[in-house]
Amino acid sequence: MVKRTRSRNASRVQDRLIDELIGISRGVIADGVVDENEAIFIGQWIENHREIADKWPVNVLYVRLVEMLRDGILSEDEQQELLETLRDLTGESALYQEPNRPTTLPLDKPAPSVDFSGKSFCLTGRFVLGSKFDCEETITEMGGNVVQMPSQETDYLVIGELCSPDWIHTTFGRSIEKGVELKQEGHPLAIVSEEHWVNSLSVE
Repeated sequence: MVKRTRSRNASRVQDRLIDELIGISRGVIADGVVDENEAIFIGQWIENHREIADKWPVNVLYVRLVEMLRDGILSEDEQQELLETLRDLTGESALYQEPNRPTTLPLDKPAPSVDFSGKSFCLTGRFVLGSKFDCEETITEMGGNVVQMPSQETDYLVIGELCSPDWIHTTFGRSIEKGVELKQEGHPLAIVSEEHWVNSLSVE
């Protein structure tokens, strides 16, 4: 019980810090430009908060910042790339605001084949196909089984097309984050979009 409480408290602290980073990032991109000093500031902020530096998507942002600033110069192309990265992180990019589009950061590319019989699925997000219950029933009818949170035994994490711009800090954002962590640890979990998953239904 004590360990569980500590884990919850640590998770709350991490959530608060990520919220703070998103707030900082929104302020930086408000004028549509990211200069060298702003990039250095964000990088130093992440270094000063190591407890989230290895958490996705902060780790992705940090790696790119280190690479961009390695030569001490932030080129115009790097400024534009960093601007787009921060827009993705904060949910300000057009991609996140368009309906029927999944997030692109965690999806497997190329998308793998999807088998159903005897396979374990975790569904996260809101689905165009129908309610989450309807989608779970579809998987069961196809011979698969459904879990509520991805684990080492999960074969597929399916992300619904109707993702909120603030998915990182929603319940289904936790599933995506867990899925990415499992993949980074070497577990053969496939992360696919609803569209790819639905197309696979017609193949079966």
